[in-house]
Amino acid sequence: MTTRTFVVGVGMTKFEKPGSKSWDYPDMGREAGTKALVDAQLSYPDIEAAFIGYCYGDSTAGQRALYELGLTGIPAVNVNNNCSTGSSALFLARKFVQGGLADCVLAMGFEKMEKGSLGLKYTDRTPPMDKHFMDMKDRRGIEHAPPAAQMFGNAGREYMEKYGVKKESFARIGEKNHRHSVNNPYSQFQDEYSLQDILDAPTIYDPLTRLQCCPTSDGGAAAIIVSERFVKEHKLETQAVEIVAQAMTTDFESTFSGSDMSLVGFDMTRAAAQKVYSESGYGPEDVDVIELHDCFSANELITYEGLGLCGEGKAGELIDSGAVTYGGQVVVNPSGGLISKGHPLGATGLAQCSELVWQLRGKAEKRQVDGAEIGLQHNLGLGGAAVVTMYKKGTI
Repeated sequence: MTTRTFVVGVGMTKFEKPGSKSWDYPDMGREAGTKALVDAQLSYPDIEAAFIGYCYGDSTAGQRALYELGLTGIPAVNVNNNCSTGSSALFLARKFVQGGLADCVLAMGFEKMEKGSLGLKYTDRTPPMDKHFMDMKDRRGIEHAPPAAQMFGNAGREYMEKYGVKKESFARIGEKNHRHSVNNPYSQFQDEYSLQDILDAPTIYDPLTRLQCCPTSDGGAAAIIVSERFVKEHKLETQAVEIVAQAMTTDFESTFSGSDMSLVGFDMTRAAAQKVYSESGYGPEDVDVIELHDCFSANELITYEGLGLCGEGKAGELIDSGAVTYGGQVVVNPSGGLISKGHPLGATGLAQCSELVWQLRGKAEKRQVDGAEIGLQHNLGLGGAAVVTMYKKGTI
């Protein structure tokens, strides 16, 4: 029988514009990790293993960040899974506890990024996403625009072509997420914009304007995953949030089948979500709050359908109707999402986890979703992995 798993502590830094603050990745790890330990009412010697996520940095940077918390000789594994790095560390930490290898595991992620859009770091070897770029080039060509924006923008174009969605629907996602971020002190941006502001912002790659694209960011986040036995022994029942189901998928053959949506992970998302619904016994209709991977508004829109929040071709209607904000069917990205909160790659998945834990504890302050009991997390990395996680208000 597998062990039930719970999040008992979370913590994160404020996400910052790269270079705007005098700090380094050990500082991010120390702040996020310390906050998670304090939240869990634990000390570092209670941690039996750690999985540390980051994308940009030298080997064993994870250990260097961990040293800021203590030196106890525990197993420590560095994790890199592109934009899904943080949730991949969470996935591994949970598996360690679920499999009975440890009772208390730390998942931590951080990123110290460079200004500007992402590009290749190494030019003397095969790019890990060469198949993706060639697939896109053969179908849509390549324009003078950030590569990621082109890939996700093309997915948005495909949805528009198939179902008649208008640019305004994508812009409403940007408007919603920026509006949500006003109440998030951890968010890189806390500015509210009108729908027209979003539409009038500089075009990055049609239909995406600048205010529909996530910024590069510096920051860290952490979560502590424990067994049911550990919760009871340390009397943490009142703050424990259960991970009731979780699934990771990677690319299928369909990724390269001629669809821009499949190329950016739509099929990975759908398959992971279906596994989570099957494992948990809950469906999308049961979810109260969602943190999903809105690296671009186009990805949030297609992910509505991928997660089963709407039927085929109905994602535009979902956002247009107000169903995915406060007072609607489900609140999506109350944190402001990647678009407004920021996207330090290694930390993003764990920041999503932190937000959902706060929401399910009823501790999200001005952005609290009333009566939130079930939360869903979606974190995506191209090249590729999707991690979907279902959380439930603690029941021990």
